[in-house]
This record gives sequence, C-alpha cells and structure tokens, in this order.
Amino acid sequence: MTSPSPARDSLEFTLTGHRVWVTGASRGLGRAMALGFAAAGARVALTARSAEAVAEVAAEVESAGGEPLVLVGSVSDGAAVSAAVDAIRDAWGGLDALVNCAGVSPIFKRAELVEDDEWRHVMDVNVTGTFLCAREAGRLMLGSGGGAVVNISSIHGQVGMDRMAPYSASKGAVDALTRTLALEWAERGVRVNTLSPGYFETDMTEALRGSEKWRGHLLSKIPLGRFGVPEEIVSAALFLASDASGFMTGSNMVVDGGWTAA
Repeated sequence: MTSPSPARDSLEFTLTGHRVWVTGASRGLGRAMALGFAAAGARVALTARSAEAVAEVAAEVESAGGEPLVLVGSVSDGAAVSAAVDAIRDAWGGLDALVNCAGVSPIFKRAELVEDDEWRHVMDVNVTGTFLCAREAGRLMLGSGGGAVVNISSIHGQVGMDRMAPYSASKGAVDALTRTLALEWAERGVRVNTLSPGYFETDMTEALRGSEKWRGHLLSKIPLGRFGVPEEIVSAALFLASDASGFMTGSNMVVDGGWTAA
C-alpha cells in the first residue's frame, strides 16, 4: 500500500483551519510556534507544565481572534498525554499536526559529573515525552487518514559539544525516533520530520549567551555571526506541518545560522 499523491493544487503553504497541537508552548521556541501557527490560521492546542504561563500564551492567541485549547501537564506523564489527546478528539474530532516542542534545558556539566537523576530527567522529557506525544497523536492521525508530526530536536543531536552529554544523547534519540516513525507510518499518510534549531535567543540558552566565555565560543561557530530569534524558526515549522512539504518524511531540517555546514 502506498500513500496517495495529493492534488497539485492542494500543495499550499497554508495552515488555515488545520488542527495543531503544540507542546512546550509556554515559552521560547514553543511559544513562538504556538503564536505563529495561530497567526497562520490554525486552531491550536497548547500544552505546558505551568498553567499560568500557558494561559498567558492562550490569551495572546485569543486577543488575535483564536480559540485555543489549553492542556496543562507534563509530556513525560503518559496519563496527562492521553488526556490531552482525548480533549483534542472531543473538541475537534481529530488532529492535523503535532509540533513536539517540549524539552528541558541541558545539564551543563562534564559527563563524569552528571548525576543519575539529572540524566533521567532530560531523557524522560526530551525522549520519552516526545515519544508519548507522537504515539498518542499518531494513533489519532492514523485513525483519521493522516497528518504531520514535527519533532523539535537540536543541532546537538548531530554535532557534539562539551558539557552536553544528556542533552545531545536525548536529541540524537529524537532524530532516530523520527526516522523510525516516518517509515512505520508513511503508507498510512502520517509524515514525521525533525526540525533542528541551532542557538536562538530563548530562556534555554540565556545562561550561555550571557557568559563572556561561552557567548564568544558559540558565535564563533555560527557563520551568520548572530543568534537566531524565535520567529525565524516558525516558518520552517509551518512548512513541515503544511501540505507544502507533502513529499517529505523522515527528514531533518536544520535552522542554525550555518553551524553544521562547517
């Protein structure tokens, strides 16, 4: 069985009316994506651990005329993820795209100093959380004829960096998971791709960007000579979630100012 080819006039870079679930939607890249999808005409469901923080993003969506679903909980909690998908099904009847953006800041220390609980926390959120959300969203999409999953990884799933063993390992796992899900679900119409950011101006990178030593090191690795702003990754996410990327699955789109080109 093969996935049917779409009509040529359907391959549009538009999200109007699409039902999109964004995890990690309360801050950083997740917040930018939530607002970007809403601005592109999508109906958005927003998940984050902090009810107060995600409510602020929801209020921004509402002020622009949207009607977001607010789904509070941790992506590493299987029961919370299942409940979120049940709420999406009840409200919308289905789902067109998942943007798997929830993640935790890297433990910035040398590998031999990383504690067991630090390693497990990064893996629980970045790997298990990504899988649980993809699995539950995938079940919903597979049952209704297709959709798109966009897993947010990192350039450090592909290139190493000192003091980032747990984070790099977790993002390498996300890259591998994406490829496997893409192969399993392709013939049933669900596309799965990875979006790998470099260094953006977010809370997650603030400490490194604010360090005289590490700021210079990071900028020396970026050919464009600056950090990205969150809005610059939104268009890539919109593309991967839209029908315009209908012949892409199992791919990894890198948005890093040229870091991995070296």
